[in-house]
Amino acid sequence: MNDRNATTERQRGQISRRAALRGAGMGFGMLALARLARGASQEDALASQGQRPFDHAPKAKAVIFLMMNGGLSHVDSFDHKPALDKYHGKEATSDVRLERRRGTIMRSPFEFKRYGECGAAISELFPHVGKHADRLCFMKSMHTDVPNHEPSLLMMNTGHGQIGRPSLGSWLTYGLGSENANLPGYVVLSPGLPTTVGPPLWNNAFLPTNYQGTFVSTKAERPDPRGTTSKGAAPRRRSALPFLTDPRSTDSESRRQHELRVRLEGARADAGDPVLESRIRSMEVAFRMQTEAPEVFDISKETEATRQLYGEGSMARSCLTAVRLVERGVRMVQVYAGDGDPWDHHGDIGEHRNTARYCDQAYAALIADLESRGLLDSTLVVCTSEFGRTPTVEIGADAGGQFGRDHNPYGFTAWLAGGGITGGTSYGSTDELGFAAVENPVHVHDLHATMLHLMGIDHTRHTYRHSGRDFRLTDVSGRVIHDIFS
Repeated sequence: MNDRNATTERQRGQISRRAALRGAGMGFGMLALARLARGASQEDALASQGQRPFDHAPKAKAVIFLMMNGGLSHVDSFDHKPALDKYHGKEATSDVRLERRRGTIMRSPFEFKRYGECGAAISELFPHVGKHADRLCFMKSMHTDVPNHEPSLLMMNTGHGQIGRPSLGSWLTYGLGSENANLPGYVVLSPGLPTTVGPPLWNNAFLPTNYQGTFVSTKAERPDPRGTTSKGAAPRRRSALPFLTDPRSTDSESRRQHELRVRLEGARADAGDPVLESRIRSMEVAFRMQTEAPEVFDISKETEATRQLYGEGSMARSCLTAVRLVERGVRMVQVYAGDGDPWDHHGDIGEHRNTARYCDQAYAALIADLESRGLLDSTLVVCTSEFGRTPTVEIGADAGGQFGRDHNPYGFTAWLAGGGITGGTSYGSTDELGFAAVENPVHVHDLHATMLHLMGIDHTRHTYRHSGRDFRLTDVSGRVIHDIFS
């Protein structure tokens, strides 16, 4: 694969796709409409999205990224530390190079149990996920740079601690395109905006605009304020994609509006403008989504047994929708744990129980469902927080004196499953108390390099020239963790 940067044929100013279409006597909107009328040519449409060859044989073709925003406590979930019981109530005095490694040690309030043939120790927070232990690889030596939510979320999602870099999903779709011309290559699912960062977590930044993540809210359906469809009929329901279509317009009106927008864009800008080209590609995908997206996001199409497998709530809807999207060729789907920072429990770590109950069944169902549909081997599932939490106590005055844990960027756990991952394994470890990664440390850049490798991309060559330099997701670091591959 050649370096992916701004010196592609399109960016060198050679004849653009739009110019070729216009020169052939057919406007861009007319082509899209013609495709819809005849049952769109996937080959033509996908080629327009910029699919590129692999650097090496991929082990996975899609990613589902489960983002536990807020900071899951690794020592209360997947990184069992018996020493916390031994030293409970004592001051942490060993290796105090870092100020946040001081404090009173607190045992986990949750019991751990061993699961699977691998004997993975998993807390009572995740009994459903525990049943899939032999399919999971626990990466127990993760670490990041900053102990605050915003920069750490940006690091995990964009490879950089400040706003302005393309997201992981944008890099993936820039490198590989999509396998379904009627859907976005990168979809983000959450009941609301996660943390104060919001859209920069799935932004395309300086990559072409058609690689930005498409955000979809998975809040529970509510009655449409327009009332019933007809007298005595059931109330209208809000669509998961409320702005995909204009309910006041007929199909023919919608098509005419789309064609007019495309012609106006072509009339006001140079046909060789890469910004305009990417905007037109985005419009084309949005127009084609009207034929497929409503069905994909309608989980009522699934059997009752499947819906019961996932349970109730927005996380269940998100995870089931993620599987349906991957099944239809979407390259990456990201699922956030919820509004704000749902795992951020400074005052009382016991609150982890409620958040885990909301996630556990849906995460486990996602793995089982992927396997039942024959998709697990080709889908890389990654589940992580932006950082972990300290093994020392943090007293929350607003929680009536109950005990919580503070942010910990020096050590935490991610788990991976599916596409190319060896299940029933652990990689790396934190120290005796879980303060910091000590054996085979894995930085976020290493995780990203590993994910790209599994998707057939060499992270050192996957670049884009911007402001006079070549940028990449992993910056100037990152190593592939080959030891976890099957």
